[in-house]
Amino acid sequence: MANQSMKKPSFLSRRLMLGTTVAGAVVFFIVGIIFWGGFNTAMEATNTTEFCIGCHEMEENVYQEYKPTIHFSNRTGVRAGCPDCHVPRPWIHKIVRKIQASNEILHKILGTIDTPEKFNENRLRLAKNVWKAMKSTDSRECRNCHNFESMNPELQKPRARKQHLNAFETGQTCIDCHKGIAHHGVRDQLTDEELEELEKPNPEFIREVPQMYLDGLARVKATEEQAASDEAAAKKVAKEQELQRINAAVASALSAVSTPDSDSAASDNSSTSTIDVDWSKAGSRDITLFYPGTASIEWIHGRKHGGKRAFVKGDRCTECHDAELAEIGQNIVSGESEKKLEPNVIPGKRGSIPVSVNATYDDEFLYLRFSWSEDKHAPVPFVDGGKMDPENPIKLAIMLATNDVEYADRAGCWATCHADANSMPYRPDDETLAGSDLSDRLNLKSGVTKYIKESRTKLEMKGRRGKKLGGWDKLKDQADIDALTAQGKFMDIIRYNSGTKTVEDGDIMATRNMHSGQGAEADAKLENGTWTVILKRKLVSNSPGDISLSKDQIYNFGFAIHDDYASARYHHVSLGYKLGFDNDQAEVNAKRQ
Repeated sequence: MANQSMKKPSFLSRRLMLGTTVAGAVVFFIVGIIFWGGFNTAMEATNTTEFCIGCHEMEENVYQEYKPTIHFSNRTGVRAGCPDCHVPRPWIHKIVRKIQASNEILHKILGTIDTPEKFNENRLRLAKNVWKAMKSTDSRECRNCHNFESMNPELQKPRARKQHLNAFETGQTCIDCHKGIAHHGVRDQLTDEELEELEKPNPEFIREVPQMYLDGLARVKATEEQAASDEAAAKKVAKEQELQRINAAVASALSAVSTPDSDSAASDNSSTSTIDVDWSKAGSRDITLFYPGTASIEWIHGRKHGGKRAFVKGDRCTECHDAELAEIGQNIVSGESEKKLEPNVIPGKRGSIPVSVNATYDDEFLYLRFSWSEDKHAPVPFVDGGKMDPENPIKLAIMLATNDVEYADRAGCWATCHADANSMPYRPDDETLAGSDLSDRLNLKSGVTKYIKESRTKLEMKGRRGKKLGGWDKLKDQADIDALTAQGKFMDIIRYNSGTKTVEDGDIMATRNMHSGQGAEADAKLENGTWTVILKRKLVSNSPGDISLSKDQIYNFGFAIHDDYASARYHHVSLGYKLGFDNDQAEVNAKRQ
């Protein structure tokens, strides 16, 4: 009997923690697996696109908006469904999100968004909830598929790789820039204050730029420089061949005709320039001018410009846009740009002009040569006769400035272009101009011209609460303007007018002040469908409004062409470039004669 009472219990009867037997633990374990499996299966069943669009509120609204997007159909066949963007993958966060979804069930019962009209009334509120959640998690669901550290800048457009580099360095996150990529965008309904708060960088999101990304940027730069070099060499060969054909044709014509009148005619058609320079010694660069429409320095600072943050931070326009100017210009000039920068479309007007720029200098002068192809005439439908400036087939203007002029370092002459100037969206009406006490100081009889920020007490950049952009009427006292001018805070401008064959020299500070050329000359011709304009300008000048150029400095440089009898804002412009002397770091490098 004693032996029987001392017999050990079976394995399944052994006691574990809290008096639980092994058999009980096994039962609990099995039940737990079944429960967990059932719970997880049920949760995952609610974690599909099919489940999400099971109610007509989703299927008839956001799902239909999502179907045409790249997240639904793309070249790789990788689809991001509703839960990929809206349900966290980490288990704890997923459970929290599922609990939050009970609120959505409540509103389904209440019929809060059961019609398209109700949905659109609530769309901004719903979008703001999603944006806020994604911002707080550093766009966690975006990063399930898109990883900053895995990006290859060699496969990105210039503006994309620049913006992603900014994101690394400043703490931007995906949703800051990529709203409305799967559903109709309502970002434009946010107030400026809301937008700034939502999209401001978060220092906690700053990342170290991966070496792989930096290596990719270096390879891109090398590739683009080589492509530019190859293209320039090919253009040079083609130009030389064309010149040889022209010279051969001229020689043949001269040999066939021996009359004095013919010789005189040939002499009259000579393309010899009165400005004697050996252009084979000059620096050369091809620059694309593009059609800007109503874009102004205020627009650059505005909410519709995706590069606003980069520009304010100090990035130059060329860093994002230099390689895509032809595309940008065509989008604007055609009226097809989503930015809506051209309300007055001119049918047939080209969106960009490729220009060959040569620069050289001697002891006294800087010489610049601009060459570009003439285009067919595109009559302006809102101007009698179709020509805005019938007297001048083309006008060419250059601007030079030091870094003392704000924005000149990154935008060039764009620093002078304002939303309230002539022909721009916020131009004051004639009655307002006539009644202004600034009429004499600004010569408002011809409207508001170009000016720089330094001449105004304030510029309205954002247009909040209905304020008009610009600052034409916020003019500083003349004493302040005179002092700033003495400090070199102005833009130096030279303009050539082809019809009158005149050169205007001037400056831009409180207004555009043009007068007959003092230290500048020009020579121009149209030959075989190509315009060539040569400008000659003194390096050192004592004339008011002229910048004296030092050969050991770099200057901000930009230029514009009014072709096809254009005037006002209907021109083609360059971005801001750097002009230097025997300096390979300058984009426009003037080489010594």
